[in-house]
Amino acid sequence: MVVNMANLLEGKNAVVTGSSRGLGRAFAIALAEAGANVVINGTVAPDVNQVVEEIKAKGGSAVSCTKSVTTWEGARQVIHSAVDNFGRIDILVNNAGIVRDRMVFNMTEEEFDSVIAVHLKGTFSCSRHASILMREQKSGRIINITAHGGLRGGIGRSNYAAAKAGIAGMTRCWAQELVRYNITINAVSPVAKTRMTEPLIERARQRAKESGDPEPSLEEMGLGEPKEVAPLVVYLACDEAGWVNGQIIFLGGFRLALYSHPNMIRYAFMPKGWTVDLLRQQIKSTVGSELESLG
Repeated sequence: MVVNMANLLEGKNAVVTGSSRGLGRAFAIALAEAGANVVINGTVAPDVNQVVEEIKAKGGSAVSCTKSVTTWEGARQVIHSAVDNFGRIDILVNNAGIVRDRMVFNMTEEEFDSVIAVHLKGTFSCSRHASILMREQKSGRIINITAHGGLRGGIGRSNYAAAKAGIAGMTRCWAQELVRYNITINAVSPVAKTRMTEPLIERARQRAKESGDPEPSLEEMGLGEPKEVAPLVVYLACDEAGWVNGQIIFLGGFRLALYSHPNMIRYAFMPKGWTVDLLRQQIKSTVGSELESLG
């Protein structure tokens, strides 16, 4: 059977937070091209309206909402924009995010709190309001955006990593909580050339320059355009993907990958319990043999 991609999401209503630029914009346009009605969200009205008009010019359906997801009421209004304009919400893509990179010894309280507010609280608040409506209608798709840097860490990104790792954790929780209501929760870990990856690109180029190596291309860094990640979001949003739940999936350039769930990888048992002396004697040859260095 050949599926008409233009009609894959026909009749579905979606909210994409942080969709005025970058990855969010690409996700929103792709959802609209697949037939969904889309709420475009961002806090800069001209940018939001430009995406709305772009979708409409292509024959799609979109409305704007410039409320911030960092407040409880703002998040509620973002979600209810779909209900008010289209009658219900079927798809939520939690994409809104910012970066405030700084080494831990230099990071300010505001830099930490602002990143947590947009990424982590914004994802929770929007999902909380959406899940109430999806639970009532017994269907829905929530797609969270995490990041490799949140799952593996990165220099100068403790606020960002904390938020993205938290999003991965919430994804696993909600997948278990909401599956009985025919709601799936998955996370996408995308890599693409955006404003948020520009510092990483510059650092990679600077390292190459310092070491005398050729400047790496975007392809060599595994970076493509935002639109190259969008098909995964469209797929996870469709009815056909109902069998995928609680997963974290990576897409960057030509590489599609599945992250494992955190599991214990090596065990050691001491019948009478562990003491400091026993740990000193045993840890290197037992669980310590599986240590993976990040530094």
